[in-house]
Amino acid sequence: MAQIHVRAWQAAYRNLLPAQYLDALRAEDRAARYDFASRNPTGPSTLVAVDGESICGFATVARAVQNDAPNYGELCALYVSPEQWGCGIGVALLKAARSRLLLLGHRQAVLWILRGNARAERFYQRDGWTSDGLQRTATVWDATVEEVRYSRDLGRD
Repeated sequence: MAQIHVRAWQAAYRNLLPAQYLDALRAEDRAARYDFASRNPTGPSTLVAVDGESICGFATVARAVQNDAPNYGELCALYVSPEQWGCGIGVALLKAARSRLLLLGHRQAVLWILRGNARAERFYQRDGWTSDGLQRTATVWDATVEEVRYSRDLGRD
């Protein structure tokens, strides 16, 4: 999963983050950050897409932590191996993530997109997500990024 995460960042954020930063990302440095040992039913939940015996993508959902979004769920991450973009894996993961959030009792959800990531904006807009105008500066993987929040009613498909 760390390998997919790093390769997806390197491909998707190539013109949004410094090239030397992206080129220095290594899956080996990130792998220890993935911990799936928790059985907490209300904690983060990761869904994995496989092709044969290989992982080709994943989505992580959790309860949203923003104060203005009480009882909302959050799509924390959705990444697909760049070699398999456009094959429907992301769409399937997104649908499964929405279903998981509903199962956890959330009727609304939010996600954050790196500002300027037009490909992600189009992808989520096709699924009914809309920008709610909220923006933030966040630190992700030691990089300071500007993000835009999108939200969606999970009750409609």
